[in-house]
This record gives sequence, structure tokens and C-alpha cells, in this order.
Amino acid sequence: MSRLLFTCFLITVLPLIPSLQSAEGGENRIHTQVQKNLRSGKKSNRLVNEKSPYLLQHAFNPVEWYPWGEEAFARARKENKPVFLSIGYSTCHWCHVMAHESFENEEIAALLNQWFVSIKVDREERPDIDQMYMAATQEMTGSGGWPMSVFLLPDGSPFYAGTYFPPVSSGGRPGLKDLLPAIHKAWQERKGDLQESARRMVAVLQDRNTASSATTIDADVFPRGYELLAEKYDEENGGFGQAPKFPRPVVFSFLFSYYSATGGKAARDMALHTLKKMAAGGMYDQIGGGFHRYSVDERWFVPHFEKMLYDQAQLVESYLDGFQITRDGRYAEVARETFAYLLRDLQDPGGGFYSAEDADSENPYKVGEHGEGAFYLWTLDDLKKRLGPDSAAVFGYRYGVEDKGNVGSDPMQEFAGKNILYQAHTINETAAHFKISREQAEKTVADAKKMLFTVREKRKRPHLDDKIITAWNGMMIGALAKGSRVLQDSTLLAAAVQTATFLKENLYDKASHSLQRRYRQGETGLVGQLDDYAFLVNGLLDLYQAGQDPQWLRWADELTRQQVALFWNESGNFFYDSVTDSSVKVRMRGGYDGAEPAANSVAAHNLLRLALLLNNPLWQQMARDLMESFAATVNRYPPALPMMLTAWRQVDSKPSQIVIAGERQEEGTKKMLSVVDQFFDPDRILLLADGAENQNYLAENLPFLQTIKRMDGKATAYLCVDFTCKMPVTDPAALRRQLEEMRP
Repeated sequence: MSRLLFTCFLITVLPLIPSLQSAEGGENRIHTQVQKNLRSGKKSNRLVNEKSPYLLQHAFNPVEWYPWGEEAFARARKENKPVFLSIGYSTCHWCHVMAHESFENEEIAALLNQWFVSIKVDREERPDIDQMYMAATQEMTGSGGWPMSVFLLPDGSPFYAGTYFPPVSSGGRPGLKDLLPAIHKAWQERKGDLQESARRMVAVLQDRNTASSATTIDADVFPRGYELLAEKYDEENGGFGQAPKFPRPVVFSFLFSYYSATGGKAARDMALHTLKKMAAGGMYDQIGGGFHRYSVDERWFVPHFEKMLYDQAQLVESYLDGFQITRDGRYAEVARETFAYLLRDLQDPGGGFYSAEDADSENPYKVGEHGEGAFYLWTLDDLKKRLGPDSAAVFGYRYGVEDKGNVGSDPMQEFAGKNILYQAHTINETAAHFKISREQAEKTVADAKKMLFTVREKRKRPHLDDKIITAWNGMMIGALAKGSRVLQDSTLLAAAVQTATFLKENLYDKASHSLQRRYRQGETGLVGQLDDYAFLVNGLLDLYQAGQDPQWLRWADELTRQQVALFWNESGNFFYDSVTDSSVKVRMRGGYDGAEPAANSVAAHNLLRLALLLNNPLWQQMARDLMESFAATVNRYPPALPMMLTAWRQVDSKPSQIVIAGERQEEGTKKMLSVVDQFFDPDRILLLADGAENQNYLAENLPFLQTIKRMDGKATAYLCVDFTCKMPVTDPAALRRQLEEMRP
């Protein structure tokens, strides 16, 4: 359908607005400000009773905001008004720009209040609403972003959409002072046209979310996916395409899987080179660990400074893969530093993990002023003051510090005179430049980093979005569990168990076997979405592999059965991304592995793993049917769904297993498990025949495990392919040799 049908009646198409951030102070400051406003008698709107940090940030706007719900739509129907829907999230820069410019503007608020019913939605709390209206926005305008601004019929059908609108029209971009009267006039004079446009838009979305017309996935999608990615690879800087560059961990997973399956070293090296470049750039927090959202340039130098939980969880797994494949300690160091950041700054005392930290923060060099990345920036004079001239010189050379600041392209002058730390020179180059030993250079830099971390901790931190999202915490469980194995760190396993326990106690209803999506300040709410189930199940399976505690496998099995009951489309053979909700016009299914993988891609992996662990051929077939429902997308452009490609490759392959017979806490068993964990194989299943609860539980569905026992009283390893095992070994060195023979 032509986009013209939806847009020509009013104004021109809007371009993509990048998702940037703003600082609003920490969550305690938001809570404090809300209470202060209430005590002072400042007028609030209906958002004041919400839990979302994003919604609370708009609770004292003069706009008469409603949260999403029947109350708002009932008023729109009763008063015959269109709905203005604004969607964003608490660490979104342009969301806050639009709020300050327009939603705090009394004149614009009066227009909205007079002619529209206004609804505010946190996209992270309600991804189902965001997904539907983002698809509509992209269909209408050819692009999308946040804040998202959509005009709806009183039944929720969209008829006009855009992203950021300034208060006054300028530079070809319509302002709300012109846009709102124009839409009001169209509503009064051309309502039939708007209703027809909305009807057609809903029909387009419904058609998009049906099963694929193709029923067979092409045999060459796996190699073609690699070839298409290779065409866009930046050989110098790593990454794919030009600036801005976003980390897309699903691509790294695909490339490593391709290497594992084919021995193609070029695929491996693309991922490894990109990971090195990212960790060396300003996109990585060189002082405190963790990754910023994306890089505005092609070399990963100038980041957008927001930190998202889902990025950390996925990227740390990529670096763990890199370490397993190469045994290069640089990848392990990044993983450890990122875990340290997560456990230090994003973990709730109860065990869950918060959602994000903002990009903007208070300028430490000018009190009261806020700016992009201010928390992370340094002047040379400050470094000299903190470190002394000699150490500052060594540190500055290593991390690219310049007297007048090191950001050359700075159109907004946010970085003037300041430095973004990046690894401008290696330790060896630094030592050679200053004619000192490598050991001395390493110590000087390490001491300087410790000092600067202490100094930085005294700065006012960026705004923290402290809501706990089930899906993203599922990712964290998997990352921590994997880290415990690859880094041989039992504290990470304990943290994964703590997070899983937190979710089970606070976000899971044992009676209905169902999940809630969000926890904040002791309150649980919002119905769980597909990604909550799929991402948590994936994390639980990783946790089971790490600790071999059958309670996590049982829960993964239970959640998957509930997931099928809630989300499975029998006629289309796929999972809807959301539960049935009469207020949302179209149930969507995502078809792109982006910053977060599509929930259906994760579900496909889960079904395949569970089918092997629990000997359930029905789930094996369900995984095949699910992936074939995406055949049209995968056949047309395989890199759209790289995670699904890795699952598809496993469907007809012979599964490999390693069975260790021995008690979990025995030293011999630990040594065998340690050997296994040093080898990269993304498809292998690990089973522990402990002669107790775990082995008994597995043997209910895998009878061959009943015969697996220790030999000569020693922990014994059985390396199996398709449940046919090689000769067992009791020597860790012998197991290592067997695994070496299977390397690509």
C-alpha cells in the first residue's frame, strides 16, 4: 500500500530521529521531586499514580495525560475526539526535549487538552503497544524512532504518525502549534478520510503478522547470511556498514556459530576484530566497564553514552565467546569489567537488575549544567591535578587525551575542552614512547584508572531507570551463568541463582504458571510478554547448564508450556509477541533480530534445547514449524534473523552431548567440567550424571542416562554424538584431547 494514502492529507514525511538520552537525575531524585511537587500543591495528571519512571517524569505536565487503558479511550469515544499517543522511555533524550519544549508548554498543552485525549506509554513496559504503533509509523513515514507520536481514532486505530515534533515549524519539520490545529481541522472536516486511512493501516499490519507465504527455508540461507554480512564488513574499524554503528550481538553469535560449523576463519575474525575495536573505543567505559548504546562515528570513538542492560548482557556473552575461541585474555578482561559494572551499579539488593543509565548527566566542571556523557569526560588539567603530571602523561598517551579535548567533530559543542577516553595506543607503544618497561607502564595506567574511578564515583551519576524487566533479567541470568563457566568464577553462578530466585519469588505466579513483566519499588505489574518468557527460559537453560540444578530445567519446561498456551498461533505456527489484549488492535510478531533478538528466534533455540534435554520430539517439530513460518523473511534477506539462522542449522544436525558422571562437588568432577568449559561449541549439551536428583530427573526422559556411571570410582566423561558415546575417559587430559579433535 502506498504511504501516500496515510500522509498526503496533512504534511510531509518525517525522518528518523535517533534514540538519544537525557539526564533527569537518579530514581530517588525523581521520587523526591514527585513528593516535593505534591506537597507544594503543584497540579498533577493521572500519571502521578504510575510506577514507570518515564511516566512519572511527565506526571506534572500541564497536558492531561492518561496512562494506556479503557478510561482514556472511553472518554475519546464519548467526546468524539482523536487520541494523541506519545511513546518513549525514561532515558530517551529527544523524548525529554519534546517534553520540555512542548508538553511543558501551556499553549500546546491547552490545544491537546481541548481537542485530543492524550495517552503516554513507556515502551519498555508495554512493548506490545510500542511494536504495533512503531510498525504503523514506519509504514506511514518510512522511518521510526522515539519519541513516537501517533494520532488514533477512539478505537485505537492509527491514522497519522511521526517521531519528534518541535513546538514551532522549522527547517521543513512541522511544529505542534501548526500540526495540532491541522489535525483538528481534518478531524472536523475529513473524518471519513482519516477513518479509511486508519482502517487500511490496521489491515496492513494484520496482513504483515500472518504466516509466511513460503513454507520452505532455502538450503543456502546459512552461507548466504554470512556472505551478505561480509559485504558490509568494515575491515579497518570492524562492524557492519557506516556510522552510526550499533553493536548487534546476534551477529557475533551467528559468525561464531558459522565458524564452529564450517571452520570458516574469516567469519570468526570479523567478529573478533569488531569486538576488539569496540572495547578499545570510547563506546566502552574505559574506567568503569560496560558499553554505551552505540557509536556516532565509524570507529567506535564517540558514543551515545546511554547504558542499557540488554546491551551489557548480550555483549558480555560475545566477549566470553571470543575468549573461549582464542584464549586471549583481553576478551576475558572486558567480560570481567562489564560484570563488575553490572553487579556494582545495576543490581538491585534483592538480586534483580535495573534497566538503564542515562546518557546525559551533570557537568562536573560546571555545577547545574547537564550534557551528553558529562559523567565520563575529563579535562587534561583535571587529570594532571588528580594523577600528577608524569602519570597523567602516561595515562593520557594511552587513552588519547589532548590539551584542548580530543573530539574533533562536535557540532553541539558538548565536548569542548574535554576528552573521551579510548585506547589510542597499546601498552607496548606507551612503554616505548616513555622509555619505560611494560610492567611500569601497566602499573602506572592501572593505578591511574583506580584513582579516576574513585574520583568519578563522587560525581553525580546519570539518571537510573530502576525498573526491573523480566526479559532483560533473563538475559542477565544467561550471561552470568555462562560467565561462571568460561571465567571459572563461582560468584557469577551465585549471582545468576540470586537473580533467578528473585524473578521466581517476585515476578512469577505459581498458581497460574505465568510471568509479570515489571517490578519496581516492591510492586509487581504488567502481564508478561513473549520476550519475558523466551528470554527467561533461555537464561534458565544456561543456568541449568552451569550448575546442573534440575529446578531450573523444570521451571524452564513449565514456563515454555505456559508460553505455548498463551502465545502460540496454531494456524500460523509462530508465537505472537503479546498476549491477547482487546485494547491493542493487532497482535504482532517481530521478524528482526536487532538490538534485542526477536522473541521467536530465542523461542526456536529454547525449543530445540528442551527437545534434547527432555527428549521431546514435539518441541523439535514445533521449532521447525516456527522457523519455517518466517521463511519469506529468511529467504529474502537472511541477516534479518541471524539468531534464527543458527537455530535452523541445528534442526537436522546430529546433536552432541558431554555427559560427566560424578558428584557435583567432587574435585574430579570439577576438573572435568573445567575442561569442557574451555571449549567453544554453541550447540553442545552438557549433562551431569550425579547419581542423585539431576541424573534421576534426566533419566525420566533420557533412559540411556541410567547406564552412565563413574569408572573405577573416578569422575568419568562420555563424549557423545546423537546420544552415541565414545569410549569413556577418567583423565581430564584425555577429555581435552577428544575435544581438541573436534575443534573447527
